This record gives sequence, structure tokens and C-alpha cells, in this order.
Amino acid sequence: MSVTLRQSLRVAGYLAKQKLRGVEKFPLLVELEPLFQCNLACSFCGKIQYPEHILKKRMPVEQALDAIEESGAPMVSIAGGEPLVHPEVHVIAAELIKRKKFVFFCTNAILMKKKLDNFKPSPYFSWVVHLDGMRERHDQFVEREGTFDKAVEAIREAKERGFRVSTNTTFLSSDTPETVREVLDYLNDELKVDSMQISPAYAYEKAPDQEHFPGVTQTRKLFSAAFADGKRKTWRLNHTPLFLDFLEGKIDFQCTPWGIPSYSIFGWQRPCYLMSDGYTKTYKELIETTDWSRYGRGNDPRCDNCMAHCGYEPTAVLHSMSSLKQSLRAVVSR
Repeated sequence: MSVTLRQSLRVAGYLAKQKLRGVEKFPLLVELEPLFQCNLACSFCGKIQYPEHILKKRMPVEQALDAIEESGAPMVSIAGGEPLVHPEVHVIAAELIKRKKFVFFCTNAILMKKKLDNFKPSPYFSWVVHLDGMRERHDQFVEREGTFDKAVEAIREAKERGFRVSTNTTFLSSDTPETVREVLDYLNDELKVDSMQISPAYAYEKAPDQEHFPGVTQTRKLFSAAFADGKRKTWRLNHTPLFLDFLEGKIDFQCTPWGIPSYSIFGWQRPCYLMSDGYTKTYKELIETTDWSRYGRGNDPRCDNCMAHCGYEPTAVLHSMSSLKQSLRAVVSR
């Protein structure tokens, strides 16, 4: 199963509770960024373009925990930057697990094998390794030779130690249906990772490379062709069927920008993980003072070519939960 039964039941219960309480805006997952510094310098990344004094900042453990507790989200994605650079990030992860939060630890895996001893396998913990294609394509993407092999070695070691390991793969305008299928076949059948997340790249304004971000039409064409042979049903994709339909262009959604909010060293990012229109100190302030009607395709030009997981997976989840047919479809796909 790409999603564990424990996680599925917890999230379903959480969604039901929000509905009973009449809560309109709530987080499914929080993107926690305890630092922006990274040990790579990818041209497609908009998170590492800050000045040196910002990159040196580290979020204190208690600050991270307080933010997650305030939000009430059942799931947390620890990202960055490269979170393994943070000297206390394993403490943050352990404390969140104690609180029975599902923790997804995103990493480029350069330091992963070295840091494995700081972590313990848990049904509430999963490594999420960024693998952006096969060896040549991935190393070109991250602009450092040898990173693919390090990531694969770390994945194998983590699985041997009993960890749950997932992957996250970003696709660019240079990708083809063949490159999509090749990497997903490898991750699914050769590495046998527990689940895989996929997403078209988002055009970060600060990213040095602005030429390889796919638009909506190109994204739909790419995934429609990549999924045409029915392989989508055999891959352990960590997505709702409706989100995959959305990537193919079979259905269209507006994004739910508050569904996966981002908390970083600056505070709660407005309106989402990918766009920065200021920050708030508290989650309550983020929800209550943000003009959410300003965002989404057709409202803000920056949103027009976005089909990212962080905006549209929450919409797909909410649509799935509101339909018995789609709920059963989502369960069967797991």
C-alpha cells in the first residue's frame, strides 16, 4: 500500500471532525522548513537564493513544535533547504512522532546514510528522497555528479534498517512520457520504495533557471501520455486518483492554498509554500487575515501555470471525501 491503513484512518477521522465542527479552512499537512540552507545549489530552486545571514538561521525545536501544535495538522513534511543540515532536526522529528504526527522527512539523501543512526523506524515516520530521474538526468538536475548513486545507496540502507522510504520526483519541460515511465518503473520495481510522489515543477520567481518550467497544457500532455498504457494503476503513487486525473487533464480544480501551509524561519508563509506574499506569526492569523480569493488560476498570474501537489492534492482529497464513489476509488487505489 502506498499509504498505510493507520494514516488513512487518521486522516479520514481528522477530516470528519473538521466537517462536524463546520471548519472551512484547515491544514491537511504542514510544510515545515526549519532552515533554507542546502548542500546543493540547483538552478530550479527558489528556496536557497537568500543572503548568507538568512541561510545560516536554524529554527529552534520548541518553535517548530509550537507551530505544528497550533495548526492541528495530522501530517508534517520536514523540508528546507536540506533539513539534515539542521543539527537538531532529528529531535524535531522525534518530538512530532511522540505527538503521533505523521512525519515525512524530505531530503536529497547526501547526508542521509551518515545520519540514519539519529532516527528510528516508526509507523509515523517516512523518509522522502528527492530522485528527479535516472542517474544522468538526476545528477544534471541537481548539478552534482554522484548524487543519484548516493541517494540509491541511502534508500537501500534505510529499507534494510526497517524504515519506510518514499520518493519525490519533479518533472520539467524537458521530460518526456518515456522519462516519466522509466524513473517510476525503476523506483517501483527495482528500488521497491513504499510510495512515490510526482509533481510538475513550479516556476519560482527567484530560481535562476526560468526556461524549463512546464505550463498547464504541457503538463497535461506529458502525464496523459505517460499514463496512457495503464501503468499508473501499478505504480505505488502517493496521490489520490483525482489528483492524477487532474495531472492528465481529465478534471480541473481550483487550488486549496491553505490545505498545505508552510511554516519557516520567517513564520507562516502567505499564501502557500510556493509563493511568498509576506508572513504571519500565528496560524490563526494566516487563516483569518489572508485574502484567499486573490489566489488561484484566473486570480493571480503566478498561479496560472501551477499544478503542484501542495495546492491541488488537498482539493482532490476534499472532493474524494465528498463523494462515496471517489472515496471508494481512493481506498481501492491504496
